[in-house]
Amino acid sequence: MGRIMQTQKTLMEVRNLKVHFNIKSDNAWPWQKGHALKAVDGVDLTLYEGETLGVVGESGCGKSTLARALLRLVPITEGNVVWLGQDLTELDKKQMRDKRQELQMIFQDPLASLDPRMTVGDIIAEPLHTFHPDWSKQTVKEAVRQMMDRVGLLPNVINRYPHEFSGGQCQRIGIARALILKPKLIVCDEPVSALDVSIQAQVVNLLKELQAEMNLSLVFIAHDLSVVKHISDRVLVMYLGNPVELASKHSLYAQPKHPYTKALMSAVPVPDPQIERNKSIQLLTGDLPSPINPPSGCVFRTRCPHATDVCQGQKPRLYPVSDDHQVACSRLEDIPA
Repeated sequence: MGRIMQTQKTLMEVRNLKVHFNIKSDNAWPWQKGHALKAVDGVDLTLYEGETLGVVGESGCGKSTLARALLRLVPITEGNVVWLGQDLTELDKKQMRDKRQELQMIFQDPLASLDPRMTVGDIIAEPLHTFHPDWSKQTVKEAVRQMMDRVGLLPNVINRYPHEFSGGQCQRIGIARALILKPKLIVCDEPVSALDVSIQAQVVNLLKELQAEMNLSLVFIAHDLSVVKHISDRVLVMYLGNPVELASKHSLYAQPKHPYTKALMSAVPVPDPQIERNKSIQLLTGDLPSPINPPSGCVFRTRCPHATDVCQGQKPRLYPVSDDHQVACSRLEDIPA
């Protein structure tokens, strides 16, 4: 992270980002207030030009909500998302629409994210029709063909429909659609989780190649810690809507600090059979608490083997423990390495 901070400019700054949803029971009266579901509850991060920030955590930790909040695809309850010095939370609908040329997204389900009534060519060309209505048909078609070739799609499939393609090919279509406007940031919401392992590697390698060519910044969300390690420069670990650790991938994977991160890392399979048999797996006790009624203080304390009464107090924020490592834990000094 130190190299990136010294040589690359800041693209996005996120400060105290919160996304809360008002949840009502089915039998509630119209005038009754609902409960606040705290999907994202105070995220701070900085994204640099040309880097990939991985975001990991178990299901329900707020990864996908965070991804959508960065692009203002869900309402933001509190906080700021500053893109190249401009606060996106202050923009109206038209101003935000113009910004979407620079901010694009690749979705988890490759087939569901494509309109089944549109051909491949029309799907990829749709952003061009929206933002460049003055372009001629030939110019648009040529831009589409070039992008298809770059993501590994044959030009003769331009008039086919999404249902005629495999999951990996559909995700390539989604990538082409996201990149056709040459954006600066791509938010990847678990883009390979629905694909076979061999196809996952192809898609991840394609994203890395495109990033190098186009100087893209990526926010890459995934469950698979091995995939995140392969593609990321830094990694943010989330738990119940809160950031618990943020570090360079080398520092995080070599020396995880937070008890939750250690438990996640211990579950990653090791290719060496002997190491895999002898390694110690740190199992978490209990279930993930409800984001409607999260624990006071540290949200992880109900499942943490090192929790004490101190952890019930103020919620810990990320603080630096080295140049490229931040942790949110009140008892870090007392926890064995």
